[in-house]
Amino acid sequence: MNTEVTFYKMTGSGNDFVFLDGRTEPLADWPAERIRQVCDRRSGVGADGVVLLTPDKGGVRMVYFNADGSRADLCGNAALCSTRLAAVLGMAGEGGMQLHTDSGILETRSVGPGWAAELRLPDIDAPEGLTAVARDAGERRMARVTVGVPHLVVLVDDLASVNVSDRGRALRRHAAFAPDGVNVNFVGKQAEGQDSPWAMRTYERGVEGETLACGTGTVAVAVSLATWSLTSLPVRIASQGGNVFSVSGSSDDAAFRDLWLCGEGRLVFRGILPGS
Repeated sequence: MNTEVTFYKMTGSGNDFVFLDGRTEPLADWPAERIRQVCDRRSGVGADGVVLLTPDKGGVRMVYFNADGSRADLCGNAALCSTRLAAVLGMAGEGGMQLHTDSGILETRSVGPGWAAELRLPDIDAPEGLTAVARDAGERRMARVTVGVPHLVVLVDDLASVNVSDRGRALRRHAAFAPDGVNVNFVGKQAEGQDSPWAMRTYERGVEGETLACGTGTVAVAVSLATWSLTSLPVRIASQGGNVFSVSGSSDDAAFRDLWLCGEGRLVFRGILPGS
């Protein structure tokens, strides 16, 4: 194990990550307990997850861990951040790259001179309506959709009043989604004059609490709203962190295709972890 570790703190619309250069940091050096320590917001760096980036077959490999140390197939915001940081580290060019994830290979690219990035997601089956899960007051519709990882989308009357911690936890662990559970995304209308007519809040499994943004959850929300004929793609959706994502694509009765998610992938700072 290295005596000191260089890390990169990244944010994707408030969803934050500790990034490591896999060329110098072997995956084997990062067991679950070490990941939990680094993600701790009191005694560690503080993050929603840890990401290792490594050159792989002409592209870049992204290995993603939740804050609890569990490995996840995909994280949209981490993928956006990976796209920008891979260019900074010289692993890929800004114009486009192949990002290898546990859920498959994604096409990604940097957008403009700032810290925006976008990624192309695999085709997604149309969301499934749910009848096995009872709705609380103010919850209008529910849909289940997989965007790399499983998501539940809940359309609500008043997004600001949702108790995301309690209701999100209950839905995340509902028997209908056993054994792995789901990420829970609440979506509602914003006041007129906001940057986006729609906004969302997310309870994220692995973090086990509300996070400020969820990239794959944003796509799940977008395709659910389109399936319910409440909007059409492209659509802009505001995160709890304040940033606005955009989701574009096409659809038919069975699936959504050519899906692109655009959002933030910004380097916050670079730091050094002391050796153990």
